[in-house]
Amino acid sequence: MSAKKTISEPLLGAHMSIAGGVDKSIDRALSAGCTAMQIFVKSNMQWFAPPFSEREIAAWHEHPRRGELRCVFAHSGYMINLGATNPDFLAKSLRALAEELTRADQLGLPWLVLHPGAHMGTGVEAGLQRIVEGLDAVLKKIPKVKTRIALEATAGQGSSLGHTFEQLAWLLARAREPDRLCICLDTAHIFAAGYDISTEKKARAVFENFDRVIGLDRLASIHLNDSKPALGSRVDRHEHIGKGKIGIEAFRYIMNEPRLARVPKVLETPKEADLKEDVENLAVLRSLIKTGKRKP
Repeated sequence: MSAKKTISEPLLGAHMSIAGGVDKSIDRALSAGCTAMQIFVKSNMQWFAPPFSEREIAAWHEHPRRGELRCVFAHSGYMINLGATNPDFLAKSLRALAEELTRADQLGLPWLVLHPGAHMGTGVEAGLQRIVEGLDAVLKKIPKVKTRIALEATAGQGSSLGHTFEQLAWLLARAREPDRLCICLDTAHIFAAGYDISTEKKARAVFENFDRVIGLDRLASIHLNDSKPALGSRVDRHEHIGKGKIGIEAFRYIMNEPRLARVPKVLETPKEADLKEDVENLAVLRSLIKTGKRKP
């Protein structure tokens, strides 16, 4: 692939496994034709992990094809809940987030995607307050870490917070270090939360609303997932592109909107180890790009 072609390719990829070593995710992503990638920096269902060895860090940075992935970022483990009311659970969440940010920073990753948290029955305002206090505490603990936290818009399942743009804006406005925070949007999540993006017109209106409430300059990445459940269901279940309740038009808009051209977009759709489904979904997304409409 020529340098010119690489630069003009959209920032598009998928979440990749780090099984066998974090550097192995690079091979997986490139085999599927990715130019961007999301990874976990440890097992996503464990609180903690041994620190990266010098060999692991070197294998990542010295991978001969690492430069072909123009954007790589991380996603935090699913156990973290900054809105937790149980003191032990909250303490583990704070420690885990700080350690994952440190691991991401060791790999040179620009941000770590984080589900803000759930209020556990205490109400929205109390939950948001605990989350912002947790964000402040974690970032204060690791002042030299450059990796930012990308707060992810959620589906609003259970008592999960961050399912409205206003809630995300509240956190950004009250954080002590807002420059160390950014936003990740998930198409399945916002659809399940009630933001109708099922047509090009509706999708444009939703992103314009996001720009008014938060600002597109705060948008770091987009998860491209169709949704199994219906609009406003508050249920988080991902489907292959164009085969869910959202439909294809939202993705056509996102792939062609000039203001989103430089925002990396990754799949989190179901797949097997051979990545066949990723290859198929990426092909669908690339087929939606209108020639001459995007800027490199």
